[in-house]
Amino acid sequence: QVQLVESGGGLVQAGGSLRLSCAASGRTFSSYSMGWFRQAPGKEREFVAAISWSGGRTYYADSMKGRFTISRDNAKTMVYLQMNSLKPEDTAVYYCAAARYPYDSFIRTRTEDYDYWGQGTQVTVSS
Repeated sequence: QVQLVESGGGLVQAGGSLRLSCAASGRTFSSYSMGWFRQAPGKEREFVAAISWSGGRTYYADSMKGRFTISRDNAKTMVYLQMNSLKPEDTAVYYCAAARYPYDSFIRTRTEDYDYWGQGTQVTVSS
């Protein structure tokens, strides 16, 4: 089993920044891509960003490009999401997720390609 625990959410004013962290345990962390997703009230869970198992490749949803940065530290089994220039529409619960397949050549953006999820951390951006 894999355990993922997010932290770092909170309340921030528009234009501000937050850094989310996700601590992973339970399987060989460095073998799997990791992703961040978010879900706003009344909306479906959506892809935010993902990083390859080696950390060499990243991918972002269009609305996050240039504002968000995903990174990982395989030695510490941590994945991070640095969020800058936050907007009220970024308000959501943010989830860390571990990809289903090891050493995947592709960076996945669909929820069904991730088989372990954290409990989520709330991010609220006030206007």
